[in-house]
Order: sequence, then C-alpha cells, then structure tokens
Amino acid sequence: MSTLSVPHERALSLLLTELQNSAEQQPEALLGSPGTLAERTNATGTRFWVHRYSDAAGRRQEVYLGKADEPAVIARVANLSERIRRANDAIASVRLLARAGFATVDRKAFATLVSLHNHGLFRAGALLVGSHAYGALLNVLGVRAVAYSTEDVDIARREQLAISRVPPFIDMLRETGLDFFPVPALHRRAPSTSFAERGGSRLRVDLLVPSPNSDYPTIPVPELGAHAKGLPYLAYLLGVSQEVPILSPHGVVMVRVPVPERFAVHKLIVSQLRAGVSTKPEKDLRQAGTMVEAVTERFPNAVADALAAVPKSANRYVTRAIKALERHLPFSAESAWDELRTAQIRKA
Repeated sequence: MSTLSVPHERALSLLLTELQNSAEQQPEALLGSPGTLAERTNATGTRFWVHRYSDAAGRRQEVYLGKADEPAVIARVANLSERIRRANDAIASVRLLARAGFATVDRKAFATLVSLHNHGLFRAGALLVGSHAYGALLNVLGVRAVAYSTEDVDIARREQLAISRVPPFIDMLRETGLDFFPVPALHRRAPSTSFAERGGSRLRVDLLVPSPNSDYPTIPVPELGAHAKGLPYLAYLLGVSQEVPILSPHGVVMVRVPVPERFAVHKLIVSQLRAGVSTKPEKDLRQAGTMVEAVTERFPNAVADALAAVPKSANRYVTRAIKALERHLPFSAESAWDELRTAQIRKA
C-alpha cells in the first residue's frame, strides 16, 4: 500500500518527547556550539574562567566569565557547565533521531531560531512557518516522509506580540554571529521584509503577517522595529498553534508552530493562490497530502474541523486543491480521503 509517510519506532518518538521535556525547562538555549569551559591565569597570577565555543559562522569565540575565586562566578560556571552537559546529551540524542529520518535544521537556521527564542518571541506569539515547521510537525506526529530542502526561515505573527524592550529584529538575527542585511524590496522605496546573510549564503529570514485582503502589502511590525510581508489567509494558519522542539545537530530549541491540520489545509489554499505564478504549488500539495495522511491516522476529525474553519472566501481554493491532491495523496489513504470528502459535502 502506497503511503506518503512512515511511522517511526515508538522508542524514538519517546526519545523526542524526552528532548522536548528537557528543552521546555531551559528558558535560554546556548547560542552556538556547547563549547567548553577553561580556567586561565593572567600575567599577574589572577585565575579566571572563560567559555570557548563556535558561533553560527563557525568562528571560535571566547567569553570571559569572571575571576575564579568569586562566589558569583563559581555559581555561574557551575550553571553553565550543567547547561553544556545537557546540550551535549541532547546533541547525542538528535544524532540518533537524525539517522532514523527525523527532520533537522542546519547550524545557521538553528542559531537564528535560538536567538529569537532567547528573546522570547515564540512565547510572545511569533510562529515558525514554512518548511522548517513542516519538518518539526512531522517529527512530533512520529512519522518520516520525503526529505525537504530549504534554507529559508519564515517567522510570522498574527497580531502585535506581547513583548517589549527587545532589540530590532535584524539585531536579534545578527546576535548569531551571522552578518544579516535587509534584502532590498522590488520597489526601491519600500522597506525590506526579508533578511539575508552576506557573502553568497542562501540563508534568508522572512517576516510575515496576515494580509487584510487578497493583496500582499508591506505592513509595519513596530514591536520588532521591522516590516513584514502580508499574506492572504495567514490569519487562518496562525489561529491555533503549539510549541514543538526544533532538532539540529547543534542542539534543541522550542518554537511555536501552527497545528498540523491547519498547516495542511493552508498548504491546500496556498497551492491554488500560487498556481500558474510559481514553481511551489506541487511542493505545497505534496506537503499538504503528507500532513493530511499523518494527521488523520493519529487525530481523527482534526482535518475535517480545520476545513470547517476555513474562511468562506477560500472555499473555492480548497475545492480546487483537493482535486489536484489526487496526484499526490494515494487513494489507499482512505481515512484522509473520507475526511476531505466529508468536509466538502458539509461545505456544499
């Protein structure tokens, strides 16, 4: 029987749960490799501690922690030593999961998400969307699917974030050690909504918000000192969310993502918005089909409920997309097709 996803062994899913529980307990993740602690002595005989690690660009960094005989420094070193130990344990576990087909992100994308996490963006309401969210959702659903490839990091927010006293968005990105710059907009005077790394890198971070209509406007995001691209029907995608772990060979960090059933339905909608003007509709349909199949096997009626919540103006896109989905979702996925067809009958 043809399927789009394959379940992971239960023991591996339990390991992911353990990693999530551990990551939830860390209010701040290590920005860069875990590194090592070293005690040094200067020319005057004073002993002090340093933290040596590699940043997202692979450059070696050394941070002075303080004099070795100060109680506050001793406590700080002990705390950091424990965090380094936990990070290395997590990396070893991620290695096992990655070899079994769990989705991971690369060092630069991971560092970007860590910086945003450490500034509290995801707890304040920001969401990771796009293909990195897709991979994280497959992980928590306990399935593996055809590998995806992306270097884009898509960050969205539905409404003003409940956050204050944070640096501008681009400064958060630069805290990774990567040299981000605002990507010029198509219209010369329009503000940028994307940020990329200099030097030929393909890493790109896009800031997204819901569009009030079917247009793609540029909208201010004052709490982040930035602008975002408005996308139609993004409010629907962001309406229900959950926190999940992002896995990387460099660590684990918690982020907020849409729930999988809305992710799938939104992909159906977007596939038709892009039809004829982009090469991405087929990718959208493949991801939608994979997610629908995985969700209906584990959470009956979740997809039907997500379809029932679709704005009326998007119904025509969903209808067309479900027809196009026949090229990607096997008819042997009976539960998935039953929910899709039942929902369509209810909408009719």
